[in-house]
Amino acid sequence: MSTQTDTLWQRLARLTPARIGLGRAGAGLPTREVLKFGLAHAQARDAVHTPMDAAAIAGAIEALGLPTVTVTSGAEDRATYLRRPDYGRRLSPESLKALSNSAAEPVDLAIVVADGLSARAVHEGAAALLAAFKPHAEAAGWRLAPVTIATQARVALGDAAGAALRARAVVVVIGERPGLSSPDSLGLYVTFDPKPGRSDAERNCISNVRPAGLSFELAAFKLNWLLTQAFSRGLTGVNLKDESDRLLEAAAPDPAIGGF
Repeated sequence: MSTQTDTLWQRLARLTPARIGLGRAGAGLPTREVLKFGLAHAQARDAVHTPMDAAAIAGAIEALGLPTVTVTSGAEDRATYLRRPDYGRRLSPESLKALSNSAAEPVDLAIVVADGLSARAVHEGAAALLAAFKPHAEAAGWRLAPVTIATQARVALGDAAGAALRARAVVVVIGERPGLSSPDSLGLYVTFDPKPGRSDAERNCISNVRPAGLSFELAAFKLNWLLTQAFSRGLTGVNLKDESDRLLEAAAPDPAIGGF
C-alpha cells in the first residue's frame, strides 16, 4: 500500500469510529487492532449485562425538577430478560397497578427511561437528554406524568406504561443494542395513543443519541418536533416522517442546538 493510500485511509479513519484502514500484519490484523477489537467487544458485553442503578438515575432526574416512579417488567432478572424478550415488553402486575393508581388525570406525555440493552447509555445520557428536552416541554405547555424508570424493559413496555398513565403519547428513552463502537447509545421511541399491542410501525425512533453521535440538544429538538406533529396529526410511525432537519437548514445554526 502506497504512502498516498495510507494517508487517504488515515484521513477517512479520523472521520468515523468504523473500523477502516486498520492495516495488516502478514495475513492478519496488527496486534494493536486485535486488542482494540477485544476491548470493544468486552465493553459491549458489559453494557448488556451491567444492571441499571435505578436509584441513581431517579436522583439525577429528580434534580431536574421532574418527579419519578420506578417500575419493573415481567422479567425477574437479567438472564430471563435476555432469553424472553416478551417478558420485558410488559409491566409486572404490581407495577401496572401502581401506575394505574397514580394516574389522577390524563396527561399529554409519559416519559419512560428504560435500561434496554445498555444500562451504561442510560447512566451516562438519560438525565442529560431530559435536561435538554425539558425547556421544549415547558414552552409547549405539555402536562407530563412522573418519569417512569423501568428495569429489565423493552421498548413496548412504554405502551403499557403510557396507557396506565392515561397519556396522549409516550417517549421511551432506552439503552440501544451496543455495537462495537457505541456501547453508550440511547434510542428514543415516540408512540401516539400508547396501548398494549402497538407495533413498531406505529412509532418513530431517534437513534444514536450520545456524545459521539447525535447530541442531546439536537435529539431533544427532533423529539420536540415529532411530538408537536404527533399531537397535531394524531399519529406516529411510518406515516410521520421526521422533517425537522428542514427547519435547521432554513435557519442559521442556533448555539442552543448543538451537534450540527
